[in-house]
Amino acid sequence: MQPPDMQPPVPESSNDWGSPIQARALVLIGLTAGGLVLCYRMTAPFIAPLAWALALAVMFAPLHRLVESRTTRPNLAALLTVIAIACMVVAPSILIVERLFEEASNAVPTIRALIESGEWRAPFDANAITAPIGRWIESQFDLAGLVQAAGSWLTNTATSMLRGSVVQVVALVMTFYVLFYFLRDRLLLLRALRRILPLSTQELTRIYSQVFDTVHATIYGTVVVAVVQGALGGLMFWWLGLPAPILWGVVMGALAVVPVLGAFVVWLPAALLLLLSGHEIRALVLVLWGAVVVGGIDNLLYPMLVGARLKMHTLMAFMSIVGGLLVFGAAGVVLGPVVFTLTRALLEVWIDRNAKADAQ
Repeated sequence: MQPPDMQPPVPESSNDWGSPIQARALVLIGLTAGGLVLCYRMTAPFIAPLAWALALAVMFAPLHRLVESRTTRPNLAALLTVIAIACMVVAPSILIVERLFEEASNAVPTIRALIESGEWRAPFDANAITAPIGRWIESQFDLAGLVQAAGSWLTNTATSMLRGSVVQVVALVMTFYVLFYFLRDRLLLLRALRRILPLSTQELTRIYSQVFDTVHATIYGTVVVAVVQGALGGLMFWWLGLPAPILWGVVMGALAVVPVLGAFVVWLPAALLLLLSGHEIRALVLVLWGAVVVGGIDNLLYPMLVGARLKMHTLMAFMSIVGGLLVFGAAGVVLGPVVFTLTRALLEVWIDRNAKADAQ
């Protein structure tokens, strides 16, 4: 018989935040959050390789499917695809970068000589209307100092790249190392995400589709189109005999990546200088080529390569790319739009769940 002062044990209530069940849940949440933070800190140095590996995996997914169809060995298919991508991307990039620094280093002494001799004012002095502009530029800006600063920056950049060549090589190797597993184990990764994330199969499929479309649209609609625009602009600079065509082609391509800006920031001033120098035909050719071919190729290629994949407002696209570049560096071209798209997709999941809850 139980003594009168003894009470039966009270069952733990899951609604009592002071109960052992809730305490254990809070500890588990804290440990999980701490583990995620530590994992992020350890993964942060590899964000750029991960981003470029993801972009390359999406960009060359058709090639990998073709290779997979010819062999039944996943390891061999992934390895052959990685080798093919390296041959198509890395080798041309190394040649272009080498030629780029060579042209840039040669351009600095030439520009310095033009400024010191005063020959740069010749196009302005040839016309009574533009002559005051040349004098105003000379009085307002220390052109020799700017060229000296540009030369110093170029030298420091080249030196830092040489010093960091080991780091760059490691990052490049890491990119293709991750790319191999992205290609080989993509289905396993998707199944793992389905088990970990608190999302239904339908919700996860929709998010994956949106992220895939965003990466595809960003690479093909932004990077590829910018590369084509830069190549066409540099080709015309070379054909017209303008200095450093590869350098200016790379600059035009880089500017074409940023919304609002574009290749015209380079070819339009070049056309004006040709006009002021008395080369009216060459200036006209450059303007027509820049406006019709370089500018028009965007309107031609973008719908063909992207279609309706990038469902993002122009303002959001601008902020995602520019903000991504500021936060993640060069990899922000891919990561910025992906972060925006992923966040929007998760918000849509919450909106749909709330709507279903209200309807019940």
